[in-house]
Amino acid sequence: MTAFVKGQVQGVGFRWWTRARALELGLAGSATNLADGRVEVVAEGSEQACRALLAALATGPGRVEFLTERWGAPRGLVGFVER
Repeated sequence: MTAFVKGQVQGVGFRWWTRARALELGLAGSATNLADGRVEVVAEGSEQACRALLAALATGPGRVEFLTERWGAPRGLVGFVER
């Protein structure tokens, strides 16, 4: 699952917070600041855990104005990193 989070989500600890939630849910992937101010979150694991992360992202630190996701085939990611 790849999610794009728009709003005041850079400079507020959003990637660190996302990594902590993802690891609690047993997910692998990454949280990356994009040049346009969004954060891209890539997560692999069970659908239930990915949906739980999506719900958490909507209420994360900062101010989330828009959240969208797309689903695809897993790539075999290991660990969760902030970029």
